[in-house]
Amino acid sequence: MAAFKDHFSKQSDQYSKFRPDYPDAMFQYLAGLCMGHDLLWDCATGSGQAARGFSPYFKKIYASDGSEKQINNAHGPDNIDFVVADAAKSGLADHSVDLVSVAQALHWFDLDAFYAEVRRVLKPGGIIAVWCYGLMEIDPEIDTLFYEFYDGVVGPYWPPERVHIERGYSDLDFPFEKIETPAFAMDLKWDLDAFLGYLSTWSATTRYIAEKGHDPVALYADKFRVVWKGQPYKEINWPITLLAGRV
Repeated sequence: MAAFKDHFSKQSDQYSKFRPDYPDAMFQYLAGLCMGHDLLWDCATGSGQAARGFSPYFKKIYASDGSEKQINNAHGPDNIDFVVADAAKSGLADHSVDLVSVAQALHWFDLDAFYAEVRRVLKPGGIIAVWCYGLMEIDPEIDTLFYEFYDGVVGPYWPPERVHIERGYSDLDFPFEKIETPAFAMDLKWDLDAFLGYLSTWSATTRYIAEKGHDPVALYADKFRVVWKGQPYKEINWPITLLAGRV
């Protein structure tokens, strides 16, 4: 079994503040695919964004992550249990789960081991849903500078698994009865501080700082301030790639 790859514990407090929330319409849609709503397993929950989104639709949510620091920064309503657990060893009972969800994390997993665990814990006819989102879109001027930062500045510091995100998981095995899903996107309004905070949560940013000893976001903050043009908020869009399947 592959060792747990922890790229986010160092910035877990920032991660909980600046990661975007997923659309409620997607959670409602996925809950609607399920035959029961007793238990959901949100694997690699991070700070709990997806778990919180699902909380109105399931009696109980088991939100696990391999990073203790991420779990310590996670929060949610009373029907969510946050636990430290490996993706391939959930600790859940056989055939006890209605839906398994993985948000922006499948590319880190030992897929064979994780999929075996999914088949073990899902009820017959249960649902697995995984999704990722790539690069944001704001406006042409900001986007150009953003891509320069993403590729030219921190590009060499992305873990190799990042390529799976860029390909929208099209290159990853998903051995389940696939369900055709609608298109979803995250549409938010952020100020400049939230935008820069989001860049600081990237694993590539953290690795850049560890090697070079200075913060690339701080180096680019004035450049982004210029193209932000003094506007308090910008509309930001992330298209979501969603894969859903039934066992």
